[in-house]
Amino acid sequence: MIGRTFPRFLFAGGVAALANIASRYLLGFMMPYVPSIVIAYLIGMLTAFLLNRRFVFHGAGNSLHQQVLWFSLINVLALVQTILVSLVLSRWLLPWAGWIWQAETIAHVVGVIVPVFSSYLGHKRLTFRR
Repeated sequence: MIGRTFPRFLFAGGVAALANIASRYLLGFMMPYVPSIVIAYLIGMLTAFLLNRRFVFHGAGNSLHQQVLWFSLINVLALVQTILVSLVLSRWLLPWAGWIWQAETIAHVVGVIVPVFSSYLGHKRLTFRR
């Protein structure tokens, strides 16, 4: 059962995704694509942790240390998903389809969206469990 936390999770994730995508775009002027994805992901991850802890999953029963550990582990898996999806789309699928305009940015947006549901379940059941 999703309940009322999922819409709040989506909103917090949307704000964090915006921070992620905007910082990746700006970092892209200073560094290669994959490192910019990793640093932007960390910026988004910090934003997501703070918003989720405060507004989505308040009242968690585990310690801050456990929350940070689980949040980090779940997000490492999501980062791998994000990189793989971003690379497959930007390097192969979008060029194959003839799409070249902002291919890396579009691929990154899709890559950020992909792990939404698995992350929600992981954070609800592990990171911020009651």
